[in-house]
Amino acid sequence: MRLPEKNGGIDIPAFRQMVDLFLKEGFTYFDTAHVYHDGKSETALKEALTSRYPREKYMLTDKLTMNMFSKREDIEKVFREQLDAAGVDYFDFYLMHAQTHENYGKYMKCHAYEEAVRFKKEGRVRHVGISFHDKADVLEKILSEHPEIEAVQIQFNYVDYLDPGVQSKAVYDVCEKYGKPVIVMEPCKGGGLINLPENAAEIFEKLGGSHAGYAIRFAASFPSVKMVLSGMSSLLQMQDNLSFMKDFKPLNEEEKEAVGKVRDIVRGMGAIPCTACHYCTPGCPKNIPIPDLFACYNAKKQYRDWNSDFYYDVNTNGRGKAGDCIRCGQCEKMCPQHIKIRDELKLVAKTFEH
Repeated sequence: MRLPEKNGGIDIPAFRQMVDLFLKEGFTYFDTAHVYHDGKSETALKEALTSRYPREKYMLTDKLTMNMFSKREDIEKVFREQLDAAGVDYFDFYLMHAQTHENYGKYMKCHAYEEAVRFKKEGRVRHVGISFHDKADVLEKILSEHPEIEAVQIQFNYVDYLDPGVQSKAVYDVCEKYGKPVIVMEPCKGGGLINLPENAAEIFEKLGGSHAGYAIRFAASFPSVKMVLSGMSSLLQMQDNLSFMKDFKPLNEEEKEAVGKVRDIVRGMGAIPCTACHYCTPGCPKNIPIPDLFACYNAKKQYRDWNSDFYYDVNTNGRGKAGDCIRCGQCEKMCPQHIKIRDELKLVAKTFEH
């Protein structure tokens, strides 16, 4: 989802370096989806991983995204295209993507879960699961209706852990209740827990270690968490993550206390909780680069970064500004964080355009 980029595309040589180091150090799990990098993530994996290593050397997860099908018959065709794009004969995990109360009905109507189970019976999928972006009661409903689900991928990090909007703890607890292994996404909240404000960063720096280390180790310290996904986009990030995950140690009490203090500081700053997944941007009638503009706003609010105004102009050059929003609401339907995007864009416009 956040692969290295160069000249507007995925940097395949850099990605190959990262793949080689990852496998060399004993790690094997890769996660993709057709919507990542505007459809180029799967093919990049083919170039950097699947065409270069035997199939038994890695595990690969792909996802069935809502906008890829409109009826049951579409799903077989989509699935074959994904296998071909990724260059494999089977996926280790196949997930119903970004399940919410709103889109779950479509997956049910189109018998998507049944199709995934069929793929498993045919040997084209090893395990069936879901990725999830909603409240705990919605997950309870899905898991109660689909005992065939073998794993649940959830957003889980120390800022969202007790957040009433994301409900990471409550969602995790439902997974435990149903005995489902947890795969964690957004452990660093789209990079938001890496570039911490100075007073928060000082807390971790007194203990030593990287900001990413505390975020990822927080998520990995929970017993039902079996995999933590880190959206690494450089060899340097890869090396940092390997340094604390190869010989993983859960957070100790002193580190847990430090994480709690950092959480309080970050949550008190009132930033827009965008993780830059870019689910909101395809189809925007005004071509507004929403996550980029939210990043400019957060940088200005959190760090008083004078460069934010410059980058706001850069990001809106040839594209829509926040003030161009016509409030159609399609972006909010796609947002995994349930952000009131239209209202936030109004705030961004007031900050940068007046």
